[in-house]
Amino acid sequence: MKASIAEHRIASGGILLVAAIVAYISFTGEPASAFLFPRIIATVMLALAVWNFIRAVTGVSKVGDGVSPSLAKTIAPGILIVLVYIFFMAKLFGFYVSSFAAFVTIYAVYDPASHTEIKSWIKRALTALVFMAIIYGLFSILLKVQTPRGMFF
Repeated sequence: MKASIAEHRIASGGILLVAAIVAYISFTGEPASAFLFPRIIATVMLALAVWNFIRAVTGVSKVGDGVSPSLAKTIAPGILIVLVYIFFMAKLFGFYVSSFAAFVTIYAVYDPASHTEIKSWIKRALTALVFMAIIYGLFSILLKVQTPRGMFF
């Protein structure tokens, strides 16, 4: 067995374990009405994780060469921003304010436009604002899901 196939099986097993834990938490959490949206997402995530694990174990999925150092260097800033957002910003500043800041930051990191022109920053901020309006409509109005609260929102 090639190392990359074994790595794929181990990784897909880990993903399956995380998906099972998330599904368990979403189905046992109280109050039940607050967990409707997480239950839907957790069920889909679990189904995809099971499918991925089966494909890895049976050898159906094609295995690549992994993450190259240049690709890792490219995605590292985005992963770092998301981790800071998840573990610090959302709890401290609130879901909407911190999501806006994280969106603008990720957009700025990966946007090839100049960082010295005000026009590109206005574009980034307006794009993030439209995105956050859609997210607000989805979570607060349509799904009526409680989002993490913070000092601002």
